[in-house]
Amino acid sequence: MSNNSDSEWVAIALLGKPRGNRGELTAFSLSSKQERFESLERVYLSGHDFPFPVEEIWAHKGALVFKLGGIDSISDAEKYHGCEVRVPIAERAELESGEYYHSDLLGCQVIDRATGGAIGAVTALQDAGGGGLLVVDGDILIPFATGLCKVIDIPNRRIEVELPEGLLDLNRP
Repeated sequence: MSNNSDSEWVAIALLGKPRGNRGELTAFSLSSKQERFESLERVYLSGHDFPFPVEEIWAHKGALVFKLGGIDSISDAEKYHGCEVRVPIAERAELESGEYYHSDLLGCQVIDRATGGAIGAVTALQDAGGGGLLVVDGDILIPFATGLCKVIDIPNRRIEVELPEGLLDLNRP
């Protein structure tokens, strides 16, 4: 996996400490779709070039516990503490209409519908409650809300916005 671009993978969990003596690892889910863990057959761990077969995944006291093939002892499990659990991007969980992966929004061009002009590209997202904020060109903040983001065209990497007058001036340096 280290030979592949990070853009080809989606991190779905972060491995924590070993649990038990059979090589199980606790994990923090990075997915809002918890049902996605029910059907996993194999996963990839950051820093490793081969898949790990999933023997079992279950919830325990607010966390996940992973039992992966080839990790059969506490000392084996300790080697993977802190690794991201990844799947190929093609295996991401399906989203409901109106839901978007953050990674799909990054790089989208933001266009002002009133002028047709480009505002910039989405460089990050910030959690601000609700839908959060699109960070455009590193310093412009636009609420990611249906009232402002009128067209979200992921295949064409484009977000068309209708912004209230003065919004762009609020956070320009």
